[in-house]
Amino acid sequence: MSDGALAVVETLLTARVYERTPALDEGDLPPDVRGALWGDDGLERPVPVDAETATEATGVEEPWDAVSGLMFTERDAFSGRLTLVDEDLAAEWYLDRVDAERIRSNPVLAYEFGDEFGVAYEDAREANTSVQADRAWIDSLLAEYFDEDDEEMLDLVEIRAPEEVELTLDDVVLTEEQEAEIDKIRQAIAHRDYLADIGLREIGKLLFVGPPGTGKTTTAQGLASEMDLPFVEVKLSMITSQYLGETAKNVEKVFEVAKRLSPCILFIDEFDFVAKTRNSDEHAAIKRAVNTLLKSIDEVSLIRDEVLLIGATNHPDQLDAAAWRRFDEILHFPKPNEEMRAAILELITSEMEFDDFDAAALAAETEGLTGSDLRLVLREAVLAALVEGRTALTQDDLQDAVEAFEERDNLKNLDAIEDSDELVAGDNDDSGSEDGEDHDHDHPHPHND
Repeated sequence: MSDGALAVVETLLTARVYERTPALDEGDLPPDVRGALWGDDGLERPVPVDAETATEATGVEEPWDAVSGLMFTERDAFSGRLTLVDEDLAAEWYLDRVDAERIRSNPVLAYEFGDEFGVAYEDAREANTSVQADRAWIDSLLAEYFDEDDEEMLDLVEIRAPEEVELTLDDVVLTEEQEAEIDKIRQAIAHRDYLADIGLREIGKLLFVGPPGTGKTTTAQGLASEMDLPFVEVKLSMITSQYLGETAKNVEKVFEVAKRLSPCILFIDEFDFVAKTRNSDEHAAIKRAVNTLLKSIDEVSLIRDEVLLIGATNHPDQLDAAAWRRFDEILHFPKPNEEMRAAILELITSEMEFDDFDAAALAAETEGLTGSDLRLVLREAVLAALVEGRTALTQDDLQDAVEAFEERDNLKNLDAIEDSDELVAGDNDDSGSEDGEDHDHDHPHPHND
């Protein structure tokens, strides 16, 4: 019997056990099955399985064809529903073909059959992906809490389920300090109840600082993916670019969204916007929004609200004391040194074909480049080789790509100087020269920071 038949029978058994066992809830269903069975009103009992949902849950294109030869399966010709006409026989057939690891991956079946395999239901449940990580659950919660009048609120943030975050922590090379801090956060998230019990509540507010392209956003997204947490991202400039009279309300709405989606990660990019606003003559409404932001940060808590707050800035020098003290940890993302550049190059070339490649030698030639810059270099090398009809790269291809990148970087900086009336005119007033900031490596790139 095929693997497809096994997968379809497993889905049918899971649905049957779940619908007759009130002690089980959505968090017991494996993510694929849960997503397939989720309806407009969530997941209610009974949970009928038809060909479409079976395909979505298993990936089997013709689920009935896969199981039609089994004497314990049946299909309703009118509704298309697939059922088990003899659950005991189906269970016997299924259990003869699976091992403990497969049972452990399905808390519903671990609840029903775990003892036969030495699998504890509690362990299977703990290892299962949380229902809060599902796109369907996120959408249903948003639909429940926010009506048409609240659509503007949801336009202010980008909400991604962990399954939609393509990046992982394996996609970024971290320093020892960064790895240690990320590990602390893992433990804090996993032991929130313990931290609450001992009264340690001022934890879980991080500020990532460093130049563009050094992995701030990637690290935050990777943590969301690893911890199965929804990722709520907002850029402060977006909030304050709305109608001025609504800016303070918009800030409050962002935190409201995060609290309703908890546990989650709330990632606030462009945090230096706070300092720019507080130290300028901006409109009073925007200043009120910034004050609301600082107050909202004070009031949100990983322990109480299950919201991990991560701010990010490319310009830490612009933050004042009022902004700094909102965070219990500051994590520096420097431009990578030579050793880190070599590790980054090894990472991003792992799926590429080479005739010859020396990561250490190339790292020595790329001082000052960030991880995002190195990805652009590799992209240039790949495209140049394809133009010549090659897929295998050489060290010369990479060297040429580095030179092309540096030449383009120099031209961009030259254009910035020529286009700046203030600089051409010799105006050295720092208060009005935002173009004077260090944007040497602020390029569009696949893993934008």
